[in-house]
Amino acid sequence: MFHELARDDIYRLETPKLWLRWPRLTDALNLARYLADHEVTKMTSRIPHPYPPEEAERFVFETRRSNSDGQSIGLVITPNAKPAQAIGAITLAPTDVEGELVIGYWLGVPFWGRGYASEAVSGMIDIGFGLSRASRMIASVRIINPASRRVLERNGFTYTHDSEPFMPARNSAQKVHWFELEREKWASRGLN
Repeated sequence: MFHELARDDIYRLETPKLWLRWPRLTDALNLARYLADHEVTKMTSRIPHPYPPEEAERFVFETRRSNSDGQSIGLVITPNAKPAQAIGAITLAPTDVEGELVIGYWLGVPFWGRGYASEAVSGMIDIGFGLSRASRMIASVRIINPASRRVLERNGFTYTHDSEPFMPARNSAQKVHWFELEREKWASRGLN
């Protein structure tokens, strides 16, 4: 699905404040530390709380495999001044709908409110549309997470509908807002 350029573990995207790069085993400790905070995990559908520390290593290995296969792309978010310090993660994966990608992301609480999520999402949108043939991206946010909704809206996503999908990590159905961004809208805004 993704261009071979992103299938090499030296691939990274630099933005004004961040590096988005392949995860490394050395990132597992930081990822597990930030995901131990319920304020982070409660905003997600798949990350459990408490977060088992060994899951961070599994995330690193599975993400690297998936990146290498070109089926999806997962990157850690790091401050550009400290590229060895993973502070969150962001992923793009295909859905069951041809030409559609779903984006997901999280940041450690100490890094909230700094514009990092918006910048990471902007970069990942460019990666998704620039390195694949996807025609559309979708994302969902829990209704208790207005900050994440603003991140998507700042990046050109538009609200489409609400639903109550089953969230494995919450072991229940939870209400979410759904958003989409079409390739044409991305291209017309000069974001490419």
